[in-house]
Amino acid sequence: MTSKFSAKIEISADKKTKSIFESISTDNKFYSENPTKTKITLNKKIVISIEARELSHLRANLNSTLRLIQASNDSIESVKI
Repeated sequence: MTSKFSAKIEISADKKTKSIFESISTDNKFYSENPTKTKITLNKKIVISIEARELSHLRANLNSTLRLIQASNDSIESVKI
C-alpha cells in the first residue's frame, strides 16, 4: 500500500500576487522530473496544491516553492521606485 501526502497553500501578496505567480509557475513548468504533483493556479490568490507519495518529497517541494515565493517577493520589493 502506498500512502499519499498532500498540502494546499493560498497566498495573497496584494498587487504583487500576479507577478509572483508568473515567476513560480514558470519554474514548475520546466521541472518535469519532479517526484511530486504540483499544481499552481491564480484567481485572487495563488493556490498551490502538492501531492506526493513520500512525505520527504512533499516537504522538499513545499520548502522550495515557499523559498521561490519569498525570493520573488524580495526581488519585487528591491526594485520599488
